[in-house]
Amino acid sequence: MRGLRYHYQLLPDQDEELPVGCEDAAGEGQRGWEGAPAAAEEEPCALVLSTPSSILRDRELGELGAQLPPRLRQQPWHLLYSTGRDGFSLRTLYRSGARPDCPALLLIRDTEAQAFGAFSASAIRSSSGFYGTGETFLFSFCPELKVFRWTGRNDFFLKGDVNLLMVGGGSGRFGLWLDGDLHHGGSQPCETFDNETLSHRQEFCIQDLEMWGLA
Repeated sequence: MRGLRYHYQLLPDQDEELPVGCEDAAGEGQRGWEGAPAAAEEEPCALVLSTPSSILRDRELGELGAQLPPRLRQQPWHLLYSTGRDGFSLRTLYRSGARPDCPALLLIRDTEAQAFGAFSASAIRSSSGFYGTGETFLFSFCPELKVFRWTGRNDFFLKGDVNLLMVGGGSGRFGLWLDGDLHHGGSQPCETFDNETLSHRQEFCIQDLEMWGLA
């Protein structure tokens, strides 16, 4: 019958050879009859990091990587700043930023072991006003990945000085904010992203923070 596909699979106690055309070079995976190959796997979207992250695991990196703009997937990301390596300082984070047009990924883990953060299509920097694009988004792994994208209601994407970094805003609320010593932060629903509170609490203490950028 048209449309039917058959698959050949060895049982654990079978040692016979596979039919011609069905060899599995890797020795693993689904095996298909000649003329009816197994469906190709989707291209992985995991973030390619220069060094391991101390905040996100491989599964979480894969989920988050799939949310990035397509042009940025499978590109190598480099650790520009981390509190474990560079200390707790927003001023140092700004100095560690790459060129202005370099995308940035901010990963945070609070003292309750919750992971969340923000993506910006431009470098995270000190500024006198809001900057950024509609590709900016917030995300949280509390406990499963949730992504909060631009609503179009305002363009309050990012703004920062040496005392405060803000991501998203409106009506006096910020989707994510971090203080100057990077010990404390907060998250509230805001108009820019219509987000939920990213952590369990609207104010949190930071345990680890990483900023990643493209080479």
